[in-house]
Amino acid sequence: MEYIEVTGGQVLSGCIRPAAAKNSVLPLLAATLLCGKPCTLLAVPRLRDVDTSLALLKAVGADAKREGENILTRPTASVTGTVPPELAGAMRGSVFYLAPLLTRAGRAELALPGGCRLGPRPIDIHLAGLTAMGAQAELRQDRVILRCHGVLRGTEFALRLPSVGATLTLMMAACCAAGTTVLRGAACEPEIADTAAFLNACGARIAGAGTSTLRIRGTGGDLLGGCCHTVLPDRIAASTYAAATAIAGGRVTVEGCPPRYLAAFLDFLGAAGCSVVRGSGRFTVSRCPARPLKGGQDLVASAYPGLATDAAPLAAAVLLGADGPSRIYDGLFQNRFACAAGFAALGAGAQAEGRLLRLAGGAELHGGTVTAPDLRGGAALVLAGLGAKGTVRVADAGHIRRGYAHLAQDLAGLGAQCRSLTEDASEE
Repeated sequence: MEYIEVTGGQVLSGCIRPAAAKNSVLPLLAATLLCGKPCTLLAVPRLRDVDTSLALLKAVGADAKREGENILTRPTASVTGTVPPELAGAMRGSVFYLAPLLTRAGRAELALPGGCRLGPRPIDIHLAGLTAMGAQAELRQDRVILRCHGVLRGTEFALRLPSVGATLTLMMAACCAAGTTVLRGAACEPEIADTAAFLNACGARIAGAGTSTLRIRGTGGDLLGGCCHTVLPDRIAASTYAAATAIAGGRVTVEGCPPRYLAAFLDFLGAAGCSVVRGSGRFTVSRCPARPLKGGQDLVASAYPGLATDAAPLAAAVLLGADGPSRIYDGLFQNRFACAAGFAALGAGAQAEGRLLRLAGGAELHGGTVTAPDLRGGAALVLAGLGAKGTVRVADAGHIRRGYAHLAQDLAGLGAQCRSLTEDASEE
């Protein structure tokens, strides 16, 4: 069992630079299967989901390995279309392998993807789009099987909602298809544009990434080339450091991350009473610890450029002790606020009602042991500890390492009393 232990009462200060975005790295690793030349992803953090992705690539016959902080992939003559169930079930990002394996092997068999227990996350849009491109899909109780005879064909397809995963899947499928694909109602997240930039550097022809309409001219079955790519910074990690400053007080500058990537979250912090100064590729959040945060917030997590669903639990942690009640609604995942039980165990008035989280505000948090229910909920519980009187121990912290390589170390570097522990309480 892994823990993160945090003792509140410490004001934060300093500068920090977020690592490469996990939500970009995972589809980028899958996209390297479309490449017939070597690829390099620079400065990739050592996350559990990244390790799972490397294991998955090797399992299907790809050549992928770490060299220092970078990840290198080299093309292989063939790959298998079957993903081992234990790897597919370990992370939601396994869904990104549907299109590359279908393109390379003519077949993709995948156990229904796992990851955080955030409620149903159907892949019907992925399958509908791939079917429109000529694939045959068979959805069984525990897995999906896709087949394609020959090359996928370009099509015009409208997504019924702006799903990031489906947009990435269909964009990758279209790169090596025959003809032109037009995707309407596509997701606009920065991670979409980052993956498109990588694919274009490898020879793809994608226009419109970052907008709701993508136009992709396929290669007609030829593989792409290769490139060396710097992954965009993790805007959710940047939001985490900003939220930590709002809770603990102090002044922290987040460098190397354009504030436009998390504009909605920074707007929220400003409305809650923090000072937010935005620059070119950096921003600074500050708050006097003696000045209470403002509650009365009514937030909705939605598609970009709205408040990111991954940032919703972080916003909740900020509002626990705020002056006045608040509400947060997540329109994407019905179990996003599983962390509410942990908040309540620390003394907060927090109640999850399906997709809605009600926060009473004015909480005087105390120490205790709580359990991380998922990646972002676990991070939110750690942040709550920054504002507690006493020591908070967050158990099952392995969830957190799926998206943060060194969250405790990062916060300690800013002045927090925070550390990682193993079950025998010896410091990692």
